[in-house]
Amino acid sequence: QVQLVESGGGLVQAGGSLRLSCAASGSILRINTMYWYRQAPGKQRELVASIIGSGSTNYVDSVKGRFTISRDNAKNTVYLEMNSLKPEDTATYYCNADVIWIRTGLQYNYWGRGTQVTVSS
Repeated sequence: QVQLVESGGGLVQAGGSLRLSCAASGSILRINTMYWYRQAPGKQRELVASIIGSGSTNYVDSVKGRFTISRDNAKNTVYLEMNSLKPEDTATYYCNADVIWIRTGLQYNYWGRGTQVTVSS
């Protein structure tokens, strides 16, 4: 099996910064696309950013210019650098990944349990 574990969340004032990390472990042959989602109370989960194996990235409009997604393929880890944080960024942030499983060679999608980010005004 595969596990994704997020870290780096916390409480920060508006205008501040946080760096989230998500480490994947287990029976991994390769990880294709890695994602960061977020879900605020009472709202649907939304895709924040994604990064493919080659490093090409995509962002939701609301975080462009403020958030940066990156990855370390050797460590099976994805990061989300969040700058100029706003109260509306408050949410639980979830890591998600398309993983090629060693045992089957097939791709499966996995979720982490999430890390809370709270931005105070």
